[in-house]
Amino acid sequence: MSESQTKTRKLTVAAMLSAVAALLMFLDFSLPVIPSFVKMDVSELPALLASFSLGPSYGVLVCFIKNFFNLLFHGSTGGIGELCNFLLGAVFVGIAGLIYKKKKSRRTAILAAAVGAVVMALVSVPVNYYISYPVYAKLFGGLDQIIAAYQVLRPGTDGLLEALIVFNLPFTLAKGAIDSLLTFLIYKPLSPVLHGRR
Repeated sequence: MSESQTKTRKLTVAAMLSAVAALLMFLDFSLPVIPSFVKMDVSELPALLASFSLGPSYGVLVCFIKNFFNLLFHGSTGGIGELCNFLLGAVFVGIAGLIYKKKKSRRTAILAAAVGAVVMALVSVPVNYYISYPVYAKLFGGLDQIIAAYQVLRPGTDGLLEALIVFNLPFTLAKGAIDSLLTFLIYKPLSPVLHGRR
């Protein structure tokens, strides 16, 4: 296969994965262990598949495209939710893809996904603290209301930073772990499609 054909195939696969990621992002849902405005979805799953099969830049591209479509058709936060979702997703799949690219093996893939998920969870704290929640506070009635939603679940919660560390960090880590587990379950059956083999 020529270089141009390879690039075309990769872009085609990335486009398909982006469409699936956008659909999965539309299907977000709330969990009882975290305030209802924090949604769970598995839309990083196609991005992680792209990062492992096509390269980390394609994984980041899938994250960008799915957030762009979510902003156009489903967004309710003035773009700030999509921006933060993109930043966290790009950190997750970008780091995982870079590690996996160094040595492509199952063990490396597991390590790569774990490291990516941990870094994403850690980065979620400053991203939410400095970017998303200040905007949410202006859009939805103030920071006190946001903290009150966390205090319903844990009355002793004292401030936004504590809420993000106690609730959002483990939630984001769990989200990364779920995406990783699903990736390992379906990667091998999808491998011929992802890699252009028959």
